[in-house]
Amino acid sequence: MSRSRLALFAVVALVVLAGCTLPQSPDQFDTDRELGVVGDYAHDDTFEFDDNEALTAAQLEAVKYRSMARIEVVRELKFKHDVELEVISREEYLSQRHESGSASVFTNELWRGAFVVDGETDANQARDDLYGTAVQGYYTSDRIVIVGDDTDGIRIDRETLVHELVHALQDQHFGIERHGETIDEQRAELGLLEGEANYVPHLYEQRCATTWQCLADHERPAADGSPTDRPFNVGLFLSIYAPYSEGAPFVAHLHDRGGWDAVDRAYERYPASTSQLIHPERYPDDEPVAVEIPDRSSEEWVAYSPEGDPHTETIGEATLFATLWANGVIDRPLSEGSTDLSPYNYSHPTTDGWAGDTFQVYLDTAEDDRTGYVWHLEWAGSDDAEAFAGAYRTLLERNGGTPVDAVDDAYRIPDSEPFGGAYRVTVSGNTVEIVGAPLAIDLEDVHASETDSSAQTPLETTAPVAPGPASMPSAATAPADG
Repeated sequence: MSRSRLALFAVVALVVLAGCTLPQSPDQFDTDRELGVVGDYAHDDTFEFDDNEALTAAQLEAVKYRSMARIEVVRELKFKHDVELEVISREEYLSQRHESGSASVFTNELWRGAFVVDGETDANQARDDLYGTAVQGYYTSDRIVIVGDDTDGIRIDRETLVHELVHALQDQHFGIERHGETIDEQRAELGLLEGEANYVPHLYEQRCATTWQCLADHERPAADGSPTDRPFNVGLFLSIYAPYSEGAPFVAHLHDRGGWDAVDRAYERYPASTSQLIHPERYPDDEPVAVEIPDRSSEEWVAYSPEGDPHTETIGEATLFATLWANGVIDRPLSEGSTDLSPYNYSHPTTDGWAGDTFQVYLDTAEDDRTGYVWHLEWAGSDDAEAFAGAYRTLLERNGGTPVDAVDDAYRIPDSEPFGGAYRVTVSGNTVEIVGAPLAIDLEDVHASETDSSAQTPLETTAPVAPGPASMPSAATAPADG
């Protein structure tokens, strides 16, 4: 994930716009001006064209500035300078878009071990497939780009425009740099940024219903509460979508508890995990625990170490929920327990007790196309650990896994199946240990059972203490992860 200010924030809301670029007004705004007045436009302005189906470039410019003024009133924060707004066709967007390239051995094994992307599919390609025809717009360095499918006129979804303008406001006051090194940290940090960019439009819409005259609200596809009928990887989508579904309730919780000052302070201390997004009462004190994987591999297997030090990952509660739901282990509608701010509910007893996890990939020194992994997950209590271990065993069975009589706690999925391989699931107190390997006889070589091992050399301690399409279903998303 990029740490640059140029990180993209893609929006998933129904927007249909034609190609044009709005002229720039003077860059800097008067800091002493009245809150809710931007240029020649005020938050309570009314336009005769508000009910128009299509807008001219000049009308869109007026809408942009009035929207900025209204965001200032809602957010109680002034824009420091102007934001460029550009509208391009989807054809142009696709011609500019860069594919990610092939995923690393580590990334492919990670998503395979999480039962999200099978062993025959490149994980980066699966992620790119989520975005190709889906992105409706993004913000990057004082510039908003809207991607449109209709070339006959400018039609704008006001919530989309407001969402992107909030990103510009965030950037001007707090910066949008993100420093999370793991998937879970990245999802959590994005949850604050995207959460606010979804929560402010929610408050904005409430005023459109009562106080402000607003652009016509164009009809959107109805969310059916389940993405399973859509042509994309559901587990990967739910993992990437977590910041957008759980971020807005998280920001609303901060706002309710301490006003916008509490939201401002969160930029000084980002949420540390998706667990804190899903359960905002855990922020900021309940941070993930450090999870250590002792090296119990044989000489034939070595830890994946591209830069000399073993590389590890933290997957986190949101992605655990995503994989269990996508594989049918969690059997309830995603929308059960949803709210106006969150279309999906990522909380479930099977994953609520997550306290931390570390995932490590191993390579066969004799055959470099053979990979395995060790995954340690810490839970709040032994009952939580047993519940997740049971759920993971069910996941194995649902993917064709059967117990291996000759190897304790092991399962084998036939190679003809998408997630073919051998898996061992054990529980010790609050810890669940999952080992994956090509064959059952490889499991001990990848990571010997604790009772059979002598020397135990720690590989690395991962302490995540610091924490990503279009109408699926209809909110914001952003490409991000490793």
